[in-house]
Amino acid sequence: MSDQAANLPLLVEAEPPLGWLTFNRPQVRNALNLDTWRRIGAGIAELDADDRVRVVILRGSTPKAFISGADISEFPSQRADAKQAGAYRAQVDHSLATLTNCRKPVLAMISGLCIGGGVQVALACDIRFAARGTRFGVPAGRLGLAYPIDGVMALSQVVGPANTRDILFSARLFDAEEALHMGLINKLLEPEELEKFVRDYALKMADNAPLTLAAAKVTLREALRDPAERDLQTVLDMITRCYESEDYQEGVRAFLERRPPRFAGR
Repeated sequence: MSDQAANLPLLVEAEPPLGWLTFNRPQVRNALNLDTWRRIGAGIAELDADDRVRVVILRGSTPKAFISGADISEFPSQRADAKQAGAYRAQVDHSLATLTNCRKPVLAMISGLCIGGGVQVALACDIRFAARGTRFGVPAGRLGLAYPIDGVMALSQVVGPANTRDILFSARLFDAEEALHMGLINKLLEPEELEKFVRDYALKMADNAPLTLAAAKVTLREALRDPAERDLQTVLDMITRCYESEDYQEGVRAFLERRPPRFAGR
């Protein structure tokens, strides 16, 4: 990696079958500025388009922070009033949508701090793993800003309305053990075990049929929407595509031959 690339606020790396997005502003504990938000969308699009990549993993460049929240130093220039805040929010929404709509499973490997926008990013991932000692929180109440309904709904769908009220109303920080109890994270690991566990987990996931994983992700996404807004035709089309795929034939053949399947994503 060149020195110029190493200084980017978000590093994008394809390590087939894995893809990595690394938040790379350690000097501010990976606080999210507008440039980083823009690069999230572009980075996910790049890895989503790479057929060699089966699973995407988000992480921080330092064990001290996944994302420590928004870069408040740019608020006076980028979010000075409601109009500017709306434009900023549009970019945030776009980047979060690219995570949610990525065809491939997206995992969050969380260590250190996961605050504010970090929680938003983590919620947009499919599965979240955290190191013991990580601290979480949504301190909007200490800044005087309000989260839009999509962000509140995303949190509520994962941890429930009661925990969402606690998190938003108190603006407090809480530890990874409590995050696990709430359901905010899927598994809690010792710091020295986190990366190996996530890597091994992702590699096993990458052995599964890509079309099946994509169909499961879309089906879950649509199931969480209001019934009137669900795109059931897309779900049915993806199910049909799975049954008509070479991978389905390979999966059945491998099962009958008692060998691991070799999926090609078609």
